[in-house]
Amino acid sequence: MKAQIDDATVKFWQDLPDFQRLMLQLGAAQMSTGVAYGNALVKYHQEFMQPFWTAMEAFLSTEQEKLLSHPPADSVQDYIELLQFNLQVAEKGFHSGMKAMLEYHGDRANKAMQAWLNTIFKREGETIADFTENEARLLETLLYAYPKAIRAIKPEYGFHFDDGGYVKAGETDRFLIYQVLPTNTEGVRENGKPVLIVPPYVLGPNILAFLPGENKSYVHAYANQGIPTYIRILKDIDTTPAVQTLTGEQDALDTRTFCEILKKRHGQPVTLNGFCQGGFVAMTGLLSGELDGLVDALVNCVAPMDGTRSTALVEYMQHLPSRFRDLGYAVKPLPNGNRVVDGKVMSWVYKLKSMEKEAPLYTLYRDLKIFDNGNRGPAKISKTAAAINNWLIYDRNDLPEAITKMSFDSYTIPVDRQGNLPFKLFGRELNFKRLQEKNIQFLICYAEKDDLVDREAALAPLDYISAEVTCFPKGHGAIATSWSRPDSACALHTRFGDNYRGPVRFHLDLEKDQKKKKNPGPASSS
Repeated sequence: MKAQIDDATVKFWQDLPDFQRLMLQLGAAQMSTGVAYGNALVKYHQEFMQPFWTAMEAFLSTEQEKLLSHPPADSVQDYIELLQFNLQVAEKGFHSGMKAMLEYHGDRANKAMQAWLNTIFKREGETIADFTENEARLLETLLYAYPKAIRAIKPEYGFHFDDGGYVKAGETDRFLIYQVLPTNTEGVRENGKPVLIVPPYVLGPNILAFLPGENKSYVHAYANQGIPTYIRILKDIDTTPAVQTLTGEQDALDTRTFCEILKKRHGQPVTLNGFCQGGFVAMTGLLSGELDGLVDALVNCVAPMDGTRSTALVEYMQHLPSRFRDLGYAVKPLPNGNRVVDGKVMSWVYKLKSMEKEAPLYTLYRDLKIFDNGNRGPAKISKTAAAINNWLIYDRNDLPEAITKMSFDSYTIPVDRQGNLPFKLFGRELNFKRLQEKNIQFLICYAEKDDLVDREAALAPLDYISAEVTCFPKGHGAIATSWSRPDSACALHTRFGDNYRGPVRFHLDLEKDQKKKKNPGPASSS
């Protein structure tokens, strides 16, 4: 019976005049395109607005207290200013979204006209039905194939500590450290200089083991050179109360514990290596004095050392009424009574300050352009694109309130003229000059097109101390992704550009110099 129906359908289709067949095909493709386009609009707006509801809950909770301590007239004025601020942010997003939409559909209108001419005059090339079907296929790739590829990349992306490539080397109530084993034939130099890598709190460690199977991994760029390489991992904040209440002092003390382990194991002082917020936290630990005698070198990659020099974020904060420049609007209480900062809300703040590039309509058309390969074949989704989005979507972690307060202070209060950070640890001033006093070798790596950490914010210590500087092309995550490949133009273990040293090269040279000092040759001994 089914075969008879199929045969009848085929015969009906073949007997139709070409024009009617074309119209039916076109109508079906247009319906599919319309449904997919509507779903895409809803999906992108929902994903953008999801943190809003969490932020709104924290806002209402905080305002219940502030309304009692502020005169009603002041509250009305503050709310009017907040409304004006919101309208300005929305206006930026609206204009960028409309511009992206008009550019995209303007280009599509030209292609559609050409497809109509091909169809009417029976010329070679894409017909209007083909064009419409391709649009539907493009939208369906964005809606279904892309999210599927993002989820499917998980086994290849990031750290998997149970796969045999890592060895647990230490633990505290709040952190674990793992040794990263080489993925090549290079062995580990047990008497080599160890490096302890500190990832950011907000977006976690996985960006630093981006795609090891593709030779795109920051930590393996060290390990594959035979360097004793270790990564500090924060325990799960949802299930570990000690992480929920973590302070800057505890962070420094736990880092000291790990550095003691590494120095004892390898017989050499540690190179501390911080990425993004991890670099800022590593710096505070060093400046506190708790790591004296254990760490003799610091490498910071795209780390904000003075957040007030991040132009875009500071401008955003300055337009926000002073009443609402409060970390409490991102804090959420836990069932056990502890308070943590919602990671999704914090990442949403960065989206709002870059609204021109993060508005849902803009990102929709940006992604459509990425997958438009100009032909009727399925769009190819690269592992790199899938892994980057897995990081951005799934690695947003809640944060300890005290640690976030340190970063918040750094973005609202500048480093003073003497070089002191705007807060203390252990009751001690944190001054950049301490690095120089303790002869800590210091490398600052920044990204030329970083729209998250401005160059000026990363290089702030240079106003007070000397340091080696390396500039990498591309954006914020490129050091851990594009340039972690050993055969890339700016490979981390090489010199490149204006005689810049990559962070791995910097470490290898330190190790070599220290070995020479320890075992001088005949010429140097004389």
